[in-house]
Amino acid sequence: CAKDISDDLMKEFAFLSGGRGKDKAWIITLPDNAGFNQVPEESVARVLTYLTSVPSQHESDTKFILILDRRLDTWTSVKTTLQKIAASFPGNLHLVMVLRPTGFFQRTFTDIGFRFSQEDFLLKLPVVMLSSVSDLLTYIEEQQLTPELGGTLEYCHSEWVIFRTAIESFALTVKDIAQMLQCFGTELAEAELPEDMFCIERLLALRTERYLQLKEEITAVTKEGKLLLSSFEEPDSGECSQEQQQERPGDWETVNRLLGQLREMETAFDGFWEKHQLKMEQYLQLWKFEQSFQEVKSAIEFLMGQQAELPDTGDSVPQVKQRLKELESLDGLAQELIGKAQVVILHGHQLAANHHYALNLICQQCNELRHHCDLLAEHGKRKQLHLQRTLELHTRLQQALQCCDEGAYLLANQQMDKCQSKEGAQKALQDIERFLESSSSYLNYDPQALQDDFESVLTPELKCQLQAVQGKLDSVRSMFESRQCCFRRLLDKHVRPVQLVAPRPETPPRAKSPLFSPKHGKTSCTYGFPAGNSKAGDHIESLFMSPFHLPLGRWQLSVSPFPLQGYRAEMDNPAMLILLPPVLRNRKDVLFGNMPEIYDFHNKIFLHSLESCLGAPERVGCCFLDRREDFQMYEKYCQNKPRSESLWRQCSESSFFQECQRKLEHKLGLDSYLLKPVQFVVFQLEELLKYSTSCDGVQELQEALVAMLDLLKSVNDSMHQISITGYDGDLSELGKVLMQGSFSVWAGHRKGPTKMKDLARFKPMQRHLFLYEKALVFCKKREEHGDGYDKTSSYSFKHFLKMNAVGITENVKGDHRKFEIWYSGREEVYVVQAQTVDLKMAWLNEIRKILFKQQELIKGTFAQFLCGFHSAAEAFLLAHC
Repeated sequence: CAKDISDDLMKEFAFLSGGRGKDKAWIITLPDNAGFNQVPEESVARVLTYLTSVPSQHESDTKFILILDRRLDTWTSVKTTLQKIAASFPGNLHLVMVLRPTGFFQRTFTDIGFRFSQEDFLLKLPVVMLSSVSDLLTYIEEQQLTPELGGTLEYCHSEWVIFRTAIESFALTVKDIAQMLQCFGTELAEAELPEDMFCIERLLALRTERYLQLKEEITAVTKEGKLLLSSFEEPDSGECSQEQQQERPGDWETVNRLLGQLREMETAFDGFWEKHQLKMEQYLQLWKFEQSFQEVKSAIEFLMGQQAELPDTGDSVPQVKQRLKELESLDGLAQELIGKAQVVILHGHQLAANHHYALNLICQQCNELRHHCDLLAEHGKRKQLHLQRTLELHTRLQQALQCCDEGAYLLANQQMDKCQSKEGAQKALQDIERFLESSSSYLNYDPQALQDDFESVLTPELKCQLQAVQGKLDSVRSMFESRQCCFRRLLDKHVRPVQLVAPRPETPPRAKSPLFSPKHGKTSCTYGFPAGNSKAGDHIESLFMSPFHLPLGRWQLSVSPFPLQGYRAEMDNPAMLILLPPVLRNRKDVLFGNMPEIYDFHNKIFLHSLESCLGAPERVGCCFLDRREDFQMYEKYCQNKPRSESLWRQCSESSFFQECQRKLEHKLGLDSYLLKPVQFVVFQLEELLKYSTSCDGVQELQEALVAMLDLLKSVNDSMHQISITGYDGDLSELGKVLMQGSFSVWAGHRKGPTKMKDLARFKPMQRHLFLYEKALVFCKKREEHGDGYDKTSSYSFKHFLKMNAVGITENVKGDHRKFEIWYSGREEVYVVQAQTVDLKMAWLNEIRKILFKQQELIKGTFAQFLCGFHSAAEAFLLAHC
């Protein structure tokens, strides 16, 4: 490069003027320079190599003519110069023309010396000795020679060096630009793309910024090249022939060619960047589309999982309605998700229409999303139809049961003393016939037709309910037939019949109490209730009876402990031992639980308390409140009930029970009398309160009902508590079970905080929570195992929180059913979603009560501490005064 040998070039011992000989050879001039012989051979070689390389860049076969101006020099200098040229000239040397010294003696010496050395020089160099400039013009045209050689070619060596340096610098800059573009293109082609939307957008922004920087550099270099090009005289293509254009110096062509290369590079770079940017933008579009696709797909799969977890059947009308309500809520979410999916599918179609490179993948995912939406809608519709059919079946069964209860109530409330006469019997018979006529659609149910109509929704449990309802319908029909036969016989005989009793009494009546004496049989006003309100009196009578009652009608009650006498006692009868199954031996406490204890309590204690209320029935509520702790024995009976039912199912068909049932002349088996008795007590109190709104003692009666409901809830909670597995400690140490239920739970921790959007995005844990007085226990409900009535649930212990380190946040953004439980200064945070807002508030109120009690306890302890501290301080002051 010119800048590398600028010092040697500026000595001007050789230059390339741009002129050419007649044979198109480039002219290199070595002017008369007295110091040429002192220039090192290396410098001469570098300069000549550079000068010969300049035109060689444009032509493949370049010839050179050397003009040695030695008119003022000596033969010795000429000889030395020729020797240096012969030894180090790097190009194709066509001719060497020497302007020999003009002095007489030096010219003579030159002629003689050249004559003796001609052969040596001619072997190496074609040398021509010239005496004057006019001789030079015979070889080279005037316009190809500089003025000092008698020509007209303008040449300034210092300007030439500056231009050559600028041209070479420009060429190097263009080369650097090319390398940068190539490196940037290689980087774009080989770099792996990230899998995070933020990183992709950041990478695209950085690459765009880098592209704009390169564009600015290309623009700056182009501007520099154009400025450099303007410094040269542009060839006039119109006036000069092609041959003349080829003879001109190549500086303008060089710069113009470099500018052309720069434009080509810029055009290619712009095209490459446009394709790359399009690919990056499409990659980002694909990533966003796939992210939306995965989010909607996961949400649909999660919602389908919730749909699948929601049973499509139920055990009662309220339960089925609740599940229909839950399904309706899920359907609302489903419609919202389907709308989001349609937006994603539309986005995919737009990408496909714009010729996205991942066209096949996008179309496949759009089809997959559409298929998931169809499945979601289809599953929801199918489950809704199933639940609606189940609701219809339950409604019919409920109507049939209601009809049975109304029929039993009609029979139980017929006043037998008025039926002694023909007119009374006829009126009672007409009442029965009217009832049968109005209820014929229920009492005459065809079980097979009903089973065929609802075969698609029938489960083993529903089949059992259907059979039970049919059995009850048969019993009620039998009761009506018996009562009709009695009245018809009475009308046929026209005689006073024996007083009728409730349909088919199944046990001999126990000894009469004052409650059943004639003076209490007709008027309910004796009991202190409003006139004409006989139902309240009936329910007071019910409270005197055993809580184990017949299931066919709420008004027909058992007044003797026949399950104990007719079954339990028979298990110790030696005559019945042969019929007793081996599995039952020594297990009557399992089958009957603590029924003897409950019967003794009612017969020996609670009965006397109720009998004391005959004159003051407003004290009935107080009886319950005084004995509320004794009713806890029901909890033990209910906890044993699963074991009792399991044992009963193993031997219910045995000859022992059939024989006992035959002796008692019962239509129903023992299991009908082993029902959980707590619900009956609650029912009687509700009915009693219903007909006692204007009486004294209503508040106590209401408190008694609340106490029994709490007992019922406690029994239910304890039934769940005994199924907890995997807890290492003693659950009784945690205090009393206050509440229990199933929730959706999201968990977060301080070391790995969970954002709310993540909470809403991922599937929650399904946990069954038990609220104790001292702890909150998290369990996982295991699937029921067994078939039919053998199904039991268990709760696998997962985690517990001590209540003295628990805090709550009532509202969580996004869902009114959610609340937050945090532990130990938010070291652990749990977002809990209840099924309803009412259930959420019930739990929050109960937790607040526990936390309030803890605060009061802490305040009391602190007050005691302050009191003790003040006492000690006073004693200290008195001692030191």
